[in-house]
Amino acid sequence: MTRSRRDPDLVRAYVRTGGRLRPTRELDLVTLVIAKADPTPGAAPDVVRVMNLCSRRGALSVAEIAAYLDLPPSVVKILVADLMDSEHLVTPTPAENLPEIALLEEVLNGLRALPA
Repeated sequence: MTRSRRDPDLVRAYVRTGGRLRPTRELDLVTLVIAKADPTPGAAPDVVRVMNLCSRRGALSVAEIAAYLDLPPSVVKILVADLMDSEHLVTPTPAENLPEIALLEEVLNGLRALPA
């Protein structure tokens, strides 16, 4: 009779996410995040590791975080989503969504022209 053994990483991943299987938001492996705030005192070790990595390295994708920390991407997605929900991590604004400099200058000139 052979006994089936469970993969210890599956149990560990389940425990690392507090039993959750899905992130609170849609994240791709290429979603970029940057640190906006320091980790909350008493935060879980994995949360602190993610925050420290993002603070040191700048914008990182979910896949890069998973690779650097040797964690399953599914776990990292849940951790990153939680940190985004608490506003510790944010996604940088894509360059194509930034307004043109000329538009910003027009707005600034318009504001300066308003009576004080």
